[in-house]
Amino acid sequence: MQKITLLVTSFNSLSQVVYTWLNDCGYKVDVVYINSITRDSEIAEFKPDIILCPFLKHYIPSSIYKNYPTFVFHPGVRGDRGAYSIEWALINEEKSWGGVWLRAVKELDAGDIYAFGEFNLEHKSKAYVYRVQEKKIALNSLEELLENIKSDNFIPQIQNPIHSQPEILIDWEKDTTKEIVKKINILDSDPGVKDTILGLDVYLFGAWEEERLGSDTEVEPKTIIAKRDGAICLKTINGAVWISHLKEENCFKLPSTYVLKERLKGIKEHRLPLIFDKSYKTFYEVSSDIKDDIAYLEFNFLNGAFRAEQCIRLKYAIDYLKEQVKCIVLMGAEQFFSNGINLNILEDSKKQGEDGWSNINAINELIESVLFASNVVTIAYVNKNAGAGGVFLATACDFVVASSDVVFNPHYKTIGLSGSEYHTYTLPKRVGQEMANKLLNECLPISANFAKNIGLVDEIIDSKEALEEFAKSKIEEDFFDDFIWDKEDFLEENIEEIKSYKEEELKIMYNEFWDETSSFHKLRRDFVYKVCPTITPKRLKFKG
Repeated sequence: MQKITLLVTSFNSLSQVVYTWLNDCGYKVDVVYINSITRDSEIAEFKPDIILCPFLKHYIPSSIYKNYPTFVFHPGVRGDRGAYSIEWALINEEKSWGGVWLRAVKELDAGDIYAFGEFNLEHKSKAYVYRVQEKKIALNSLEELLENIKSDNFIPQIQNPIHSQPEILIDWEKDTTKEIVKKINILDSDPGVKDTILGLDVYLFGAWEEERLGSDTEVEPKTIIAKRDGAICLKTINGAVWISHLKEENCFKLPSTYVLKERLKGIKEHRLPLIFDKSYKTFYEVSSDIKDDIAYLEFNFLNGAFRAEQCIRLKYAIDYLKEQVKCIVLMGAEQFFSNGINLNILEDSKKQGEDGWSNINAINELIESVLFASNVVTIAYVNKNAGAGGVFLATACDFVVASSDVVFNPHYKTIGLSGSEYHTYTLPKRVGQEMANKLLNECLPISANFAKNIGLVDEIIDSKEALEEFAKSKIEEDFFDDFIWDKEDFLEENIEEIKSYKEEELKIMYNEFWDETSSFHKLRRDFVYKVCPTITPKRLKFKG
């Protein structure tokens, strides 16, 4: 079986989906960070047959591509070259877009193309296009790539000019709400649109069109007219726009109200119902569609990170829905299912131990509302990636189903935590203690298919229709009544024992949050500031 090195800038979501697919297929896979000080020796020691670069922000030295067949994934169509392909596709409002695997040569993105795919471009954020649409192309074209490498089957690249970096600024006196949303989407999630809000230089992220506020407000464009759940609402020439997150120079993304702080004095909180019905365009985080006695509950938290107050809001939403339906399906959001607690908020906090402890207890309360939901069937639909506590939010449900291209990261140790969220109960219950220990200690991503093989996932489901059929089957009378009866009996007999798992988890975690010498504080800081290791992590090296 071939040996393949993944040469990457960082082990991001696209790198992980390629890694898990290759592992599932039986390839010998080794990962090398391109800025690792031992990069060349790592490659030479492994002696790969092929080098694949699913995520690369650096030029590849000729010593690598001349000695090893090296192929780079570029998130653009044939003839597209340069680092800003998705941005220009969104600027030009392309109807279709794609991704190509091309051979690394001296000139950037100039090599022959060995595999490619196209899709109907959804005009959402750059992050959405990359994490959702480009990921599918990279994954779905892998088999074709490897076959074409074997047979040396390719098409030549079109040598168009390399993209320049787009210059995007908002003109609040001229741009409409839709134009402002488009501009922020083009540079979301990196680097964001630069602007000055209330005298503070910031980058803008997370734009939402507002349909009701602003149209009858007689204030200047760019005036902040409301706030909600960390977001701010600004007047535009024809309405208003919500901005969910801001970032100061050399800092990291935070909810807009966290950045502006006392500058927002006098701005009123414009609340929505606990569960928004999506009846008009506005900023919201928790929404639900109820159909056939089934609630499909969506929770749209940036990067799948749950602040303490978001955990509590979601818990209350679940508690409310328990009394309305027979089945609750946890849907996550467009880009992530869940990644557990919010590390950016903790890094920003002046009371990191206290706020970390609050966050982990809040997510545990959320987990309890799912785990002990005795009168309904609970289903986690992991349609997008899940990590750490987000995986164990899913395993708290009665059933876990996932899309085939999803990657799970069921571990905590890379961030210096032992973890809670009842994982010491729900994970072994599904996969057995030996496999649970392996997943928690190896700290490697796994595919949805591998997760199904070990029992972490019950079914692979790739369509809304199939999901609805699965959920309907769980509320049919001949299944539902017996299932709920057995569930109530089991919880009544075992609830105190189950709760003891959480208490033991928290005993271990206490010092991880409160001890200033805990590795959690450094690892969290490196994660938040996106500090890349100078040596490839040992956990990503091939173990033959």
